[in-house]
Amino acid sequence: LKIENRKNPVLKNLPLIIKSSPNEWYRWQNDLRTNRDIDILLSIDTASFPLGTGPKPAEIWYSGYYPVVWTNNKYKMMYLNMGHNDIDYENKTNRTLSFTFNNDIQNKLIIDGLLWLATSKQKYNRK
Repeated sequence: LKIENRKNPVLKNLPLIIKSSPNEWYRWQNDLRTNRDIDILLSIDTASFPLGTGPKPAEIWYSGYYPVVWTNNKYKMMYLNMGHNDIDYENKTNRTLSFTFNNDIQNKLIIDGLLWLATSKQKYNRK
């Protein structure tokens, strides 16, 4: 993942590039960059492509822009597109292949996000 807005206090203690635990990333129908109220904090680093494990070819991404963490300047909120372990359903073992919260940097992001949300300031203004 790469940091998009270093000014946001949630990101002040993080490196510019973050190695994320495996996740089920989502693609968005609308380009969030065109929404003036959305402040994208992290996106998938293009150096990560191809990204995905399939089994369907459409589940593997070769290019594109995929924001995964953002805030909304109208509300005090933070969206994180992370959150569940990678499970081996394809081979029917149901074995856990990765642990979402076994990543210190990702945990720091979540904790700093929660601390930021708990502050008295209503919202973060990116300008």
